Amino acid sequence: MIVDAIRSPLGRGRAPKGDRPGGALSAVHPVELLAQVIRQLVERSDLDPTLIEDVITGCVNQVGEQSGQVGRMATLAAGLPDTIPAVSIHRACGSSQQAADFAAQGVIAGVYDVVIAAGVESMSRVPMWSALMDMDIYSPAVTRRYEPGLVPQGISAELIAARHGMDRTMLDEYSARSHDLASTTDARAEIVPITLPDGRVVIDDETPRPGTTVESLAGLPTVFRTDEMEQRFPEIDWHITAGNSSQLADGAAAVLIMSEERALQLGLTPRARFSAFALAGDDPITMLTGPIPATEKVLRRSGVRLDDIDHYEVNEAFASVPLLWREHFGADPAKLNPRGGAIALGHPLGASGARLLTTLVNGLEHTGGRYGLQTICEAGGMANATLIERC
Repeated sequence: MIVDAIRSPLGRGRAPKGDRPGGALSAVHPVELLAQVIRQLVERSDLDPTLIEDVITGCVNQVGEQSGQVGRMATLAAGLPDTIPAVSIHRACGSSQQAADFAAQGVIAGVYDVVIAAGVESMSRVPMWSALMDMDIYSPAVTRRYEPGLVPQGISAELIAARHGMDRTMLDEYSARSHDLASTTDARAEIVPITLPDGRVVIDDETPRPGTTVESLAGLPTVFRTDEMEQRFPEIDWHITAGNSSQLADGAAAVLIMSEERALQLGLTPRARFSAFALAGDDPITMLTGPIPATEKVLRRSGVRLDDIDHYEVNEAFASVPLLWREHFGADPAKLNPRGGAIALGHPLGASGARLLTTLVNGLEHTGGRYGLQTICEAGGMANATLIERC
């Protein structure tokens, strides 16, 4: 059961540089950022913290300030008993969705009664690719298998757009919708405040840009074209820009998960239950297509039809990802990311899965919907899918 799910506001993943200020959360150490969210999660339920049996934390760039077993450090920084263990996991962009799935599966298996699943990423303080250290992360064997080699995710997004007839206007229309929905949704029920080192408090997302239009997005340059990739993939028309891609962001989220029996013993009212889980792998060149087979698996396992699901959260890594998913399933556009997605809100890598789950729970409660589905594409051509049911 999901007893509670909360997230921080999302700040732009931008470090201060010269006279340019950093993002709203850039002054906060990632351990402190997650610690504040975890502490408030425990306080909201008036939970005896000694009952917590594990803290499973998703984080992608586990280097620098995020390298010291960030989940364990966050539990200590939150003031929780040092008897509570923690583990940090990395399933790329789905890291904290996997944390929630592992936590729920641990409860189902009888290993846990009470567990926290969380995620954090400070992209302003630990920039994307920080862990690469100019090394070959694929290996010669993988490069030979996919000769002349794997490609950046932006190229995968371009391939999806080219092979499925998505032009620049279609991508930008979807992206403008994301900003409009995020800007007009009251997300205060899912956000907890974050206190900065100087005492100021951040309570709102910094990332959505009200008034974003197709016309304003049309002026942005494409960002992934190179001579090498143009020669390798002549079918690409080069439509992916910063405006129809997810934003770099700082953020954290946490979910309190426990057995129904323990929740009732503690006098807590669960908000939702986990219904089904699925994982999938797909072609690592197109890479971002994994949510399709993952969704097909979770629907087969649950016996729930897509039309019976009231809210879909499909991570907006790039606009072409949810558009492909929508096209493949013939899904209702109104149910797809109805509170805006990562294009507007930002994609704080390791935190995004738990952020999606938090948004999904709150979205179902807002509309009175029953079922919610979330799925997220992951580097290397993987994906998670999770189905929940509102209590």
